[in-house]
Amino acid sequence: MIMKEYFPREQYLKKVSHFIDKPIIKVIIGQRRVGKSMFLFQLMDYIKQKQKQANIIYINTEEEDFQHITTYKELQKEINSKLKKGKKNYVFIDEIQDIQQFERALRNYQAKQTCDLYCTGSNSKMMAGELATFLSGRYIELQIHPLSFTEFCTFHNLPVTQDALLKYFRFGGMPFLRHLPLDDEPVYEYLRSIYNTILLHDVAARYSVRNLHLLNVLFRFLSDNVGGIFSATSISKHFKKSTLQYPPKSILEYLAYMQNAMIINDVSRYDLPGKRILTSGTKIYYEDIGIRNAVVGGFKPMDIHKILENVVYSHLIRQDYKVYVGQYRQKEIDFIAEKNSKKIYVQVAYKITEQATMDREFGNLLAIKDNFPKMVVSMDDFTGHAHEGIEHVHVFDFLQQTL
Repeated sequence: MIMKEYFPREQYLKKVSHFIDKPIIKVIIGQRRVGKSMFLFQLMDYIKQKQKQANIIYINTEEEDFQHITTYKELQKEINSKLKKGKKNYVFIDEIQDIQQFERALRNYQAKQTCDLYCTGSNSKMMAGELATFLSGRYIELQIHPLSFTEFCTFHNLPVTQDALLKYFRFGGMPFLRHLPLDDEPVYEYLRSIYNTILLHDVAARYSVRNLHLLNVLFRFLSDNVGGIFSATSISKHFKKSTLQYPPKSILEYLAYMQNAMIINDVSRYDLPGKRILTSGTKIYYEDIGIRNAVVGGFKPMDIHKILENVVYSHLIRQDYKVYVGQYRQKEIDFIAEKNSKKIYVQVAYKITEQATMDREFGNLLAIKDNFPKMVVSMDDFTGHAHEGIEHVHVFDFLQQTL
């Protein structure tokens, strides 16, 4: 096996390292082309440094050498042929969801504890559903996200500057972009190829989707309306105005398929006074803002507020926060982020140049009478101060913070 060049993703290695050599399956999930395979190579190198005599078994279902592995029995046969007695065996399986009944093989090896298991997948529901059924309590799941802003600068050998921030807004954080010039034409061509692969392979083929036109117009609608509150019914009514007759049920199904492929994220609304998740109306944000930009024809300055909101959301989930859109009576809180006993309230605004904007953004947060941190994130030149205890943070600084 040839080890490949990669940039280390230390944030994820730190999380997984606690479970190495423990009798628990390590499941790495993430959108296609987000860097899961390269992270497996990083893990392999890390293990080899700790265990010089480790026997590394690597299977990538997308490579020609492993095309014969389509069922769990063939997977077991492949692994068994490479296990070595008297050595610590580590098995890495890339894109395991393409193997029928893969969970049976994982359960077999987990029960026997003959090897330390790691696998990746690009379908969150299938991975979680199958593993939860067969391996409840016997696996941990880690999601790999596109590059953070600071990772983006490292990958592209850029100084951490405002100019780099605008490039990040424009192109997003897909790791392979470091092999391309950061220009619109090559970058967006590559990102559109990822979009097409995800929709055709991870959505249409996997779920036997017949209406590709609906799939594409729905994705374009979501791209144009990042951060807007909507429902399947409201989208259906919108399409009807253009003489497109798509029932809410079909729209709901297609939204679920795209979420399973991890190209979009559905964010529920949370009623603060009632302490409950609202069932009507959600927001959609993209896993990678660059793919969103590619779908709408490139970066558009008029969309900066949508891009800014999406990037702030991504920074929160990258730090393992569960994120909701807050509803406090008639006021909307862009993000409520929760992790363990921590909670953060975040408002996002492009520029706060008018008193009415300031009253709205800060006033919505001031209405919440608890002691959890509250902040407004914007692109104003004059930030860094507090207004009645609420921080005003420039997005450039926000994206470099560990919250």
